[in-house]
Amino acid sequence: MSYRVLIIAALIIAAALIAGCSQSQPAAQPQSSGAAAPGAASPGIIKIGVIASLTGPASNVGTSMWQSAQVAADKINADGGVVLKDGSKAQLKLVVGDDESTQTGGQKAATKLITDDKVDILVGGYSSAVTSAYEQTIADNKIPFVVTGASSPIITHRTDGIDTSYVFHNCPTTDTYGQYTTTFIDQVVRPAVNKKLGAADSRPFRLALLYQDTAFGKGVQSAVNNTITKNKLNIQLVSQQSYKMSDTDFRTQLTAIKAANPDAVYLAAFPNEGAPAITQARRDIGLNTIFLNVENNDNAQFYKDLGQYGEGAIIESRFSPYTAPAGAVADAQSAFKQAYFAKFGTYPDMMGASTYDGIFIAAKAIGNAGTTDKAAEKQALAGLKIPQVVEAMKDQTISFSPDFRESTFDLWMEQLSLNATAGETRPSIVWPDNLKSTDFVLPSWYVPGSST
Repeated sequence: MSYRVLIIAALIIAAALIAGCSQSQPAAQPQSSGAAAPGAASPGIIKIGVIASLTGPASNVGTSMWQSAQVAADKINADGGVVLKDGSKAQLKLVVGDDESTQTGGQKAATKLITDDKVDILVGGYSSAVTSAYEQTIADNKIPFVVTGASSPIITHRTDGIDTSYVFHNCPTTDTYGQYTTTFIDQVVRPAVNKKLGAADSRPFRLALLYQDTAFGKGVQSAVNNTITKNKLNIQLVSQQSYKMSDTDFRTQLTAIKAANPDAVYLAAFPNEGAPAITQARRDIGLNTIFLNVENNDNAQFYKDLGQYGEGAIIESRFSPYTAPAGAVADAQSAFKQAYFAKFGTYPDMMGASTYDGIFIAAKAIGNAGTTDKAAEKQALAGLKIPQVVEAMKDQTISFSPDFRESTFDLWMEQLSLNATAGETRPSIVWPDNLKSTDFVLPSWYVPGSST
């Protein structure tokens, strides 16, 4: 064979090898059977859009929501993916939309996830004001949305003509936890204060409110007022002060509250607002009272930001980075916390846990529907009935009410005490009696309102 022939043969072989190496290798596909019908979730990928506040004043909580969603998807995919009705499986792919903690940002995020990313279902939403602003987009596109953060009843109780039938509310509303906390005040805090004062039970409990001037904050304010009136509670609202979302200086409102001589202050605030409000109250204003906080403040950064000034404070909760009620839910929560810590080096917050559950809810609904057809997903969510995941649910079951598509939780109250080693406060469950690990106490520095 001539030298020229050898050269030509070598070039042909090299070209063949290069062409073979340049062919894209097919991605591993999840187990499936048969061809996929139009709208079917199998074979391939289920795309879940996660709307979270990754920037702006709510970014602390929003980041935990997005990271918790990733931990949930990791677990579901590692366990084989979403099992469909025909026995086939599909993997989850998450796509995040940053609502920027603003109504405009929320609208942009929802629109992009739906029209550009073409997600199959949505999970998330934190601020009620932000979430409610893009519900028209949800209605127009008829895409199921499992809300895991926004707690105003307006999310599914709208009366302005916007169709919310595709929206499913997987968090207690302000009506629920506002009533719960007010009941705790009446049954636990009020008797303790009367005992400290040596006062008769007829003495009215003096309560002040500091609330965010949004649908969320006003929802808490309304719930407190309605609970007192409806149940004829011996609680007097001595001051009701509002502030704008993302404010950082609360000393004007706190000074007015101190002048009203309250026995306690109930805060309807985000963690980035509640921590400085409590710190300013105790450090700068000398308002040494009990501060009650809504559930979104059960957040590792909130504990860090409070430091010593969080001692004695109360948080209504259903999931905490640092405690859990004894029983079956404790093991599930512990496993989630460990997986989250292994991935991100910190602990998830309560809104993160709700979003973790939301991914499982979305995956199970699509699995039950056997398709990513939006109407079928909606029907599957409406009929969903699955065991609780990490949050404590009523009857240990996740389901949605037929009227306003709301799930129902088991709640508890925590009191914070200083952990000298951490230099931060840590929570212990103090109510109800069947879940508590310790009793509620008034700190030695606590100053009640007037004795009459």
